[in-house]
Amino acid sequence: MNQRNIVILFISIVIAMLGYGMAYTVLPFFIEEMGGGGAQFGTLLFLFGLMQLLFAPVWGKVSDKHGRRPVLVVGMIGLCSAMVFFGFATEIWMLYVAQVGSGILSSAMLPVSMAYISDSSSEDSRSGAMGKIGAAAGLGIIIGPGFAGLLAGISLTFPFFVAAGFCLLTCITILLLLPESLPPEKRSETLEKITLMEVRGMGQALYTPIALALIIAFAINFGKSNFTGAYAFFAAGRFGFGTEEVGTILMVTGLIYALAQGLVVGPLTKKLGEGGVIKLSLAGSAAGFYLMLLAVDYVTMLVTVGLFNLFNALLKPSTMALISKKTTITQGSAMGIAESYMSLGRMIGPLWAGYMLDINLNLPYISGAVLFLVVFLVSLVLKDKLR
Repeated sequence: MNQRNIVILFISIVIAMLGYGMAYTVLPFFIEEMGGGGAQFGTLLFLFGLMQLLFAPVWGKVSDKHGRRPVLVVGMIGLCSAMVFFGFATEIWMLYVAQVGSGILSSAMLPVSMAYISDSSSEDSRSGAMGKIGAAAGLGIIIGPGFAGLLAGISLTFPFFVAAGFCLLTCITILLLLPESLPPEKRSETLEKITLMEVRGMGQALYTPIALALIIAFAINFGKSNFTGAYAFFAAGRFGFGTEEVGTILMVTGLIYALAQGLVVGPLTKKLGEGGVIKLSLAGSAAGFYLMLLAVDYVTMLVTVGLFNLFNALLKPSTMALISKKTTITQGSAMGIAESYMSLGRMIGPLWAGYMLDINLNLPYISGAVLFLVVFLVSLVLKDKLR
């Protein structure tokens, strides 16, 4: 595959996820200025996750019929427009509109980029190229908060306009430099039927050997998004942190998350096995949530958030590996059902956190600690299910 095309796709995904990382860093402070609170922020994150879940498969099918490049351009134009709308928003309902638009259109970027690579690469080089796209998504989420924290010192709206400018430049680059990967003769004549979530299959899977692993898969993203949904409000309320402190901590701990998945989980799994890593990570995630409540300053907050992210990072790859080993259905179906459980956690977590915040600042983290502790105890009782 042409290396220039990989670079263009890499930058496009970094920009798309950069916008997401910037938004969830700045939006809590933006919402407070408008008189809102945790419930509104939780709803915004819920809406983004819901739109991603509903529309990612739609864009993949649309690109099968109309080509990859037009869909990538639409995704970037939509993301640019959403960032501008965020910047000009003066009322909370406008944030909802921008977030829905951002979720619908930016959901095109990852699946269509993966499809572009599938069109353009050999089987031998495909996994490496797709790995670069996954790394781009992680990089955007890691640097977004720190970038937003610095820019928000000028104005809370400034990060959105900078992100919009990057999106526009990337869109122009795609139009001018990225060739189409799917020639007309290989395109679908009609859109295939799109299944959003296999609800029946999700229920039936709870009667199979992967049931406990699926519950853990839900807990992983519920806990992570519960943390994300509460963190800025918690840090601002407890310590008076602003966008710079919040963004820097999220950036550093995001780097810890990425390094843990890239460097730690493999060797640790070889030593402890998937079940051992899962139990250790569940206990560590519960402890991380609890210790955040004991933090007294910037340094202890950084350490405790980093600890939570370290253990939470180890959970997903070990849980997915366990599901792959224990499933009695096809690998594709098992991974799809697991992704549905994680999507539910990703949507429900911030919504829960937002409403808990409005009751008490500590409740999201207390409930997160309790959830992971309960799942950890269940994993001890049902230890055979993790072998």
